[in-house]
Formats: sequence, structure tokens, C-alpha cells
Amino acid sequence: MTRTSPTFRRRRLARRIRRLRERAGLTQERAAAALDMSTSALSRKENGDVATSVHEARSMMDLYDIRDDELLDLARAARQRGWWRAYGIEDRGYVDLETEACSVLDFQVTTVPGLLQTEEYARALFLSGRFGVSSQQINNDVAVRMIRRERLTELENPLRLRAVVDEAALRRTVGRESVMREQLAHLLEQADIPTVELQVLPFGAGAHCAMNGAFTLLEFPDPADPDVLYVEYPTGSLHVEKASEVKAGRVLFEDLRSTALDVGESKRLIKAIAEQL
Repeated sequence: MTRTSPTFRRRRLARRIRRLRERAGLTQERAAAALDMSTSALSRKENGDVATSVHEARSMMDLYDIRDDELLDLARAARQRGWWRAYGIEDRGYVDLETEACSVLDFQVTTVPGLLQTEEYARALFLSGRFGVSSQQINNDVAVRMIRRERLTELENPLRLRAVVDEAALRRTVGRESVMREQLAHLLEQADIPTVELQVLPFGAGAHCAMNGAFTLLEFPDPADPDVLYVEYPTGSLHVEKASEVKAGRVLFEDLRSTALDVGESKRLIKAIAEQL
């Protein structure tokens, strides 16, 4: 399936037009005036808050005296709808990032990572606490999550997942016991996929460096695209690109990996928990 990520590409486009302006030696004020737009409008485009049209991109190339065909391609891509929009969902900016990522480092405390969830487990999660949501919307939410899983086994440009999961997520019954048994069996199967590295952080490890909650770090194939630290909370999410904070998140994740059980021990614990159901 061909997937596009307009918001991500909009940010990439924003960085590019900002660099072009700076190379041309123009301030935002001077460039905006020459482009017949307000300084605030140009600022929003350079911050990725709004997309730059192909026409505006051409005007910028003329003003900055540079030919950049990739800039025009980015401008076109930034105007496209994200593949998940066809399912009527308004995600918190995560699917957009994951669509473009080459690697995901995921730490989860209370739930199984989305990329490793079964259909029934995901459905039970979406149903919990969501009153007034139509059954069709639930079906759409589940469908998007199942499509996301496909990238782990794609032959071309597969997504690599390194996940650390707290034992609590494996012992919390989501849906019926049969749903959890199926989910745990699925984890054991997924742990054997070459693109997946799954570790469990056992209760016996005691307090650890990420007691405050889950987080995800996304890496991208283009070195020009900075890694993103993603943190979701009940009413929204944070997208952190500041290098020092992303680095701190990576250090946290590596500490969690070193504290967690290795892959083999993790699989044995998952199997033991499943047998207890």
C-alpha cells in the first residue's frame, strides 16, 4: 500500500524553505514583503504550521535565485491527504510520524504496543471509556491499527520495532481472558519477526527510570529529518524535536533495555503469563 504523510512532509518542507531563505541572506520580513505575504504568514510556513503551495514555492525559488525540483515535489506531497484520513480518524499526529519512520523505539507501561496488538485487543482498548462513539468509527480505528502492523513485514522498507513493555501491560486483562490469551500468543509470534525486538520489564526490576509513563522515539531514514520523541497523554500529545531532549529520551530507553529481560527470557515470561490465564 502506498502511504503518504502530509504533516511530516509539511515540516520537512518548512525546514527547506527556511534554509533557502537563510542561504539567500534575507530576513523573514524582507522575504515576506517580496513574496507579498505577511511576516506572520511566512513564519507559519517556515514552522510547518501551514503548507506552502506549489505556486508559493516557485515564487520563493525565484526570489532566492535557486532551482529546487524536490521543493516542488514536497509542496505537492504536503497537500495530499494522509492515508488514514480515509478512515475518518483524527489521530494525535502519531500515525503521520510512524508512516515516514524507519525505526520505532517504544516503551509501554499499561498496554501492549500498538504495532503488536491483535484486532480484538485493539477493539477492546478503543471501546474502553469511549461513550457515544459509533461502531463504524471503532471499526475504522481498528482497521488503521491493523494496517500499521503491515509495515513490520513489508519486503521493501520495513519498519523496525524495538519495544520494552512493562509486565503490568501483559497482566492487565483487556477484553476477555480469551482476548488476552490470543494477544500473548501473538506477541510470542511477533517476537520471532526479524524486524521486532521485544523485551519485558519485569516487576522484579523494581523502580526504573521511566516510572512517569510511556514514550516513543521515532527515527527516520533521511539524516536531515530529526528524530522525534512522542509522548501521549489523556487529552493530547507532545512532539519533541529538541536534540537534547530526544537524546535524553534515547538514554532512558537504553537504560530500560538494559534493565529489562533479554528477548529469550521475555518470551518465557510471556508464555508463563499466558499459561496462568
